[in-house]
Amino acid sequence: MTASPATPAWPVPRTTTNRVLLACWLAILAEGYDVGVLGAVLPALAEYRAWDLTPLELGGLGSYALVGMLVGAMVIGTLSDRVGRRRMMLVSVALFTTMQLGAALAPTPELFGLFRLLGGLGMGGIIPVAAALTIEYSPPRRRSFNYGVMYSGYSLGILVAALVALALLPELGWRWVVGAGALPVLLLPVLALLVPESLEHLVAKGRHEDAARTAGRLGVDPFVPADWTPAPAAGAAARPVGWRQSLAAMFARGWLRPTVFFWISLFCGMVLVYGLNTWLPAIMRAAGYELGPALMFLVVFSLASAIGGVVLGRAADAWGKKLVLVVFYLLGGAGILLLMFPNSLVVNYVFVALAGVGSISTSLVLTGWVAEYYPAHSRTTATGWALSFARVGAISGPLIGGWIGSAQLPFQWNFGVFAAVALVAAGAVALIPRTPRTPAAGGPAAADGQAAATLAR
Repeated sequence: MTASPATPAWPVPRTTTNRVLLACWLAILAEGYDVGVLGAVLPALAEYRAWDLTPLELGGLGSYALVGMLVGAMVIGTLSDRVGRRRMMLVSVALFTTMQLGAALAPTPELFGLFRLLGGLGMGGIIPVAAALTIEYSPPRRRSFNYGVMYSGYSLGILVAALVALALLPELGWRWVVGAGALPVLLLPVLALLVPESLEHLVAKGRHEDAARTAGRLGVDPFVPADWTPAPAAGAAARPVGWRQSLAAMFARGWLRPTVFFWISLFCGMVLVYGLNTWLPAIMRAAGYELGPALMFLVVFSLASAIGGVVLGRAADAWGKKLVLVVFYLLGGAGILLLMFPNSLVVNYVFVALAGVGSISTSLVLTGWVAEYYPAHSRTTATGWALSFARVGAISGPLIGGWIGSAQLPFQWNFGVFAAVALVAAGAVALIPRTPRTPAAGGPAAADGQAAATLAR
C-alpha cells in the first residue's frame, strides 16, 4: 500500500510509535469499557424494580451517551486541530471517566442519562484524537495494522465490562459495575507522560520552532512535506491553517463523494456496533438463554472483534482497505442473519464472533481509513465530523432494539434488521474512491486552498 499523497510520511523511531500506541490504546480501552458497560448491565436494569423501565425506555437510556458522543466527536475533534491533540485527549479521558461515577450513584434514570450524556462528550472526542495520533506516528505501511492494534482496546474494554459484570453483578449489583468505569481516571498522569503533542498540529499552526524541538526530542526527522499545509490562493501569503480550511477539506472539489459515502458507511457501522453491543445479551435472553450464557455472547462478540481488528488491519495494509471492508461487512451481515435460526450454543458463538469482526473490527478499519484519507491539517476535524454523523447511527442502534422489544416482535427481527444494515454498509464502502479525485493541477493541497478561499468569501 502506498501512502496517500495527502498523508505526510517520516522516519518515526519505533519507541515513539510504541509510546503513542500504548497511550491511545489505554484511552480507548477505558472508553470501550464505558461504551460496553450499559449492554453488560442492561438485563439487570430491565429487572430493577425501583426504576421499572420499558424496553423502549431502556433503549433510550442507552442512547444518552451516544448523543453526547455525537457532539463530542464534532466539537473535540475540531478543537484538537485548533488547540492541540494531546490536550484534548487528556480532557476527553478526564470527562468520560469521572462522569461514570456520577452515573453509578444516580438516584433516578433521568440523572443516570444526564451523566451518561456528559460522559459521552469525552467518549466521542477520544476516538478522532486517538485515530489522528496513531496514524501520524505510524509508518505508512503499518498504519492500518497499528490502528487495529490501538483500536483493539475498544473491544477489550467491552470484554472487560462483560467480565466485570459476570463477577460483580450477581452479588453487588449494576452500580458497582458502572462505577468501575471511573477507575481509569488514575491513568491521566501516565497518559500525560506518554503522549507528545502532534507535530502535524504544530506545523499547521505555523509553530515550526516548537515542531522542531518536539521532533528532536522524539527522534523524528523534522522534514516537513509541502502538503502538510494547503496551498495559498494566488497572490496570497502562506499562513497557519485555520478551522475553516480544515473543515473545507471535507467538501472541496474531489472530496465530496468520499465524504458522503464515508459518512453513510460509518453511520451503518455504528448502528451495528451499538445496536448489537447494547442489546445482544438481552436478545439472547429472549432466545431462551440464562443470564450467564447471555453475557458470554457479549464476551465472545468483543473478544473476536479485538482479535479481528488486528487481523483486518494487517489484511487492509496488504490487500487494500476497500476490498477488506466490503468483504467483512458482508460476512458480518451473514453471521448476524444466521443467529436467527435455532443453532447449537457453540455454532451461535461462532456466528456471534463473525458478527463482532464484521461490525466492530470492520468499522474500526473504516475509521482508520477516514483518518488517513484526508489531508494532515484536517485529519482530526474530518474524522470527528464523520464520527459525529455516524453517532446518529449509534443512537439509532439501541433504539431499534428497544422498538422491536416494545412492539413485541419476535427476537429474530433484530438479526434481520441488523443484517440489512450491514449490507448497506458494504455497498457504501464500495462507492468510496480509493484515492480522492482532486484536480490534476495542484493536487489535494490546491483543492484545499481553493475550497478554503471559497469558504472565506
